[in-house]
Amino acid sequence: MPSVLGVAKSSAHWVAGLLVTALIAVTGLILASQDSHAATPVTTQTPTTTTAPTRPAATTVTTEPSTATLEAIDTDADFSVAALDVDTGETLSYGDASFDTASIVKVDILVALLHQAQEGGRTLTASERALATAMIERSDNTAATALFNTIGGKAGLEAFNAVIGLDETVVGSNGYWGLTQTTAVDQLTLLKVVFGTGSVLTADSQAYEQGLMSNVVEAQNFGVSAAADDADDAALKVGYLQRSATGLWDVTSIGEIEAGGHTYLVAVLSDGNGSYDEGVALVDQVDRAAVDALS
Repeated sequence: MPSVLGVAKSSAHWVAGLLVTALIAVTGLILASQDSHAATPVTTQTPTTTTAPTRPAATTVTTEPSTATLEAIDTDADFSVAALDVDTGETLSYGDASFDTASIVKVDILVALLHQAQEGGRTLTASERALATAMIERSDNTAATALFNTIGGKAGLEAFNAVIGLDETVVGSNGYWGLTQTTAVDQLTLLKVVFGTGSVLTADSQAYEQGLMSNVVEAQNFGVSAAADDADDAALKVGYLQRSATGLWDVTSIGEIEAGGHTYLVAVLSDGNGSYDEGVALVDQVDRAAVDALS
């Protein structure tokens, strides 16, 4: 018969065994639980991004001045016009043919003379000033010939025209400066040299030529001044020439005017006019139509 001490020891070993077994079981459950969590994928929700609809780009509509009034002019003569609203920068051109300049080339001759004087570091002589006044204010042809020769004739004027970009202007040969061929757009470029900013002329040279063009004799104040608020305030130069072969007239006018609170540069060229008076009436009409189209 086993002793009481032996039974006690046996019971103690049995209890210890139960505790060890229980501890192993609990540890297994914990490890199993950790493995279960480790094996479970974690799902992360990505926020949904909403893309705003793309707006179409704004469209800029540029409206060209209407030439309908110019197209409606009833004449057997040919004409062309180019004009600039200095305040808005808007331009208009109608017709691209070349025309005889007649006496408007005198503006070009004086610009070239002033530029040559600037390049030489000098001012105009008293004689040159007297000739310039006669050439612009009274349209004296003898004075024009003298200054044309001073700048180097055809070669001298063409060299200067290349500097300022008169690409469609061909100076008349054999001293016939009045038969220089030009376009209205080229003449508008010339006017920008006389009246505009960034000119090859100094401010003093510009003011000098503008002053002469503002003081032309009354009989030669027509064409671009027709649309001016006050024709006497216009700065301009006109030209007219009867062609011996046909008896028809070239009539031209270029300059700066004030109209309706705006400043305009305008160049009007015409040929094939039946008479001087018809030519004057035509360039007046063309000038008014061009300025109205820009206003």
